[in-house]
Amino acid sequence: MFATLSDRLESIFKTLRGQGKITEQNIKDSMRDIRRALLEADVNYKVAKDFVQKVMDRALGTEVQNSITPGQLIVKIVHNELTALLGGTSSEFSFIGPAPHKIMMVGLQGSGKTTMSAKLALYYRKKGKRPMLVAADVYRPAAIKQLEILGKSIQVPVFIGDQKNPVAICREATGQSEKEACDLIIFDTAGRLHVDAEMMRELEKIAAAEKPNEIFFTADAMTGQDAVNSAIAFNDRLNFTGVVLTKLDGDSRGGAALSILAVTGKPVRFAGIGEKIDQIELFHPDRLASRILGMGDIVSLVEKAQENIKVEEARELEKKMLRAQFTLEDFKNQLAQIKKMGPLDQLLGLIPGVGKQLKGLQVDEKAFSSIEAIINSMTKKERAKPVIIDGSRRKRIAMGSGCAVNEVNKLLKQFTDMQKMMKNMGKMMGNMKAGKGLMGRMQFS
Repeated sequence: MFATLSDRLESIFKTLRGQGKITEQNIKDSMRDIRRALLEADVNYKVAKDFVQKVMDRALGTEVQNSITPGQLIVKIVHNELTALLGGTSSEFSFIGPAPHKIMMVGLQGSGKTTMSAKLALYYRKKGKRPMLVAADVYRPAAIKQLEILGKSIQVPVFIGDQKNPVAICREATGQSEKEACDLIIFDTAGRLHVDAEMMRELEKIAAAEKPNEIFFTADAMTGQDAVNSAIAFNDRLNFTGVVLTKLDGDSRGGAALSILAVTGKPVRFAGIGEKIDQIELFHPDRLASRILGMGDIVSLVEKAQENIKVEEARELEKKMLRAQFTLEDFKNQLAQIKKMGPLDQLLGLIPGVGKQLKGLQVDEKAFSSIEAIINSMTKKERAKPVIIDGSRRKRIAMGSGCAVNEVNKLLKQFTDMQKMMKNMGKMMGNMKAGKGLMGRMQFS
């Protein structure tokens, strides 16, 4: 989402680092450029102005003036202030008090509220909670059906009620949650195309009756200042406790994500990072600040790997690779695990420095499907010993996978090259261990 802003900031910092000496004037020039970049990213005008002033106050200090690498220090200052602007620290909903705990989802129609409700339900189900989704939007039948389908897909019960009175539906759902032993209720309330008094009164009634632990305002990160203005209106009436951002993976300017906390004083709790139901993550201000500044996000990448790759399997695979026993079956399993971690371009963007290098590069994830199809068309023996795959076998595999023979040849060659590289690496590591053991046994007089 922040590709344009990241490019602009990178250009500004590059110019600043290229200065022979950091002066008050070139700091002011850089801050002016940063303010423009923020405004172009649709950041609220007052937020952008205050942010730049804070950075300038710190950048004009003697710490920067006397630094050996003043350009780098200014980048650090911008990172710290950007982190503070986004909330400073992550802020997850804490379950305090007797169950069932309640989350009330509010926001405009089309903001992704229903999908985000299901994403939260899945997120907490994975953490051991027993959630229930409540279809409290009686004005849009499609919303009820959508919630039913999503709930079924993640094995979470959905309470519908009489589809007439949202307040009554929420009350009945609370009673039903006790019967089904659910300890978390997520109310998907009705949205409107714009903020209106009738909608707000209805939401106020639900909040007064259910006393939810959290009220989450759902903001579409792609709508820019419209999302900020809506957030202000909702907060004035409902005093919500947090914000969940949808479509943070979109290609718009993203100013809403940088403005909502500053104008409402409420933290961003979660972010939707894709269309799939499991593509949600706890909002980490410091990590997003690093991504915006092109520093990557290794911590998030490691967390995704830990969630999808089993440690024992990874260790066993490492041994196989170093012994040149890595098979095409192992290769296919690794592809499946990587796909579980999310879109490949997003994963690569988390690696420091890689995001900028990949600008404009289209990552074709369909290539994964072709590779899997080719491997699936092989027999178990062929996957274990690709060397036996002769011309006739290659034709059969190509026909079975729907690919051309040259694609099969390409995969086999790449796999053979990788095996050779791993074998050489294994020998090198073995020699290093042997050398280390020899040095340990030697005695020097």
